[in-house]
Amino acid sequence: MSKVFARNLLFNKQVMATDGTEIGALSNIVIEIKGGNIIDLMITPNPNFDASRYKKADNYILMPFNSVSAIKDYIIVDKLKARA
Repeated sequence: MSKVFARNLLFNKQVMATDGTEIGALSNIVIEIKGGNIIDLMITPNPNFDASRYKKADNYILMPFNSVSAIKDYIIVDKLKARA
């Protein structure tokens, strides 16, 4: 049986808003250790994206996982749910 790791599937996957705005690329995820729930997506923002309304950590935007509406070719997030 071959193994597939989520990091290989998601790392550098492009993140886009429901309105088509390109937000950036997924760099990492923040997971709650006790329950294993995904809390936030750590996104390296596109240079043209205005990240001023979002929670940040260092050079990353933190998007709450509950703002994700789909994961396929892109990770699609609802910007209104993601604002700090």
